[in-house]
Amino acid sequence: MEEIKLTPIGSVRNNIKEARFGNFADEISEIIIDEKFAEALKGLDDYSHVIIVYWMDKVNKHVITHRPQGNPEVPIVGIFACRCPERPNPVAITTVQLLGIEGNKVKVKGLDILDGTPVIDIKPYWPQYDKVDGSIPDWVNKLEF
Repeated sequence: MEEIKLTPIGSVRNNIKEARFGNFADEISEIIIDEKFAEALKGLDDYSHVIIVYWMDKVNKHVITHRPQGNPEVPIVGIFACRCPERPNPVAITTVQLLGIEGNKVKVKGLDILDGTPVIDIKPYWPQYDKVDGSIPDWVNKLEF
């Protein structure tokens, strides 16, 4: 299998210094984009929300099964059945509210990422494309957000 190479486009700046579960909805963060990619932000501020793709670089182990958030009220599931960080390749995505762009800084609300985390990509949230109708397991409603 061929090696995959990813180049971060920037990194996160916020007050989240240690990993935690939940309580990210009101967190304000900035993504500082490498100056060479700043022009790629043109037009992004026309959207209300963006999808952030990032590398959880501080995760140093992986597991196959996991109890999400360590919550005893939910079942043990496979790591791919939850959004927990201990993945074989700690790549993650999250959708956040876009508050604004100033130069090479993207200000967002609700980002569930540690300070300094490398960002791989930013994508606009298109409701017609990204929204799906479907179901989630009942135990997900017992988790914090």
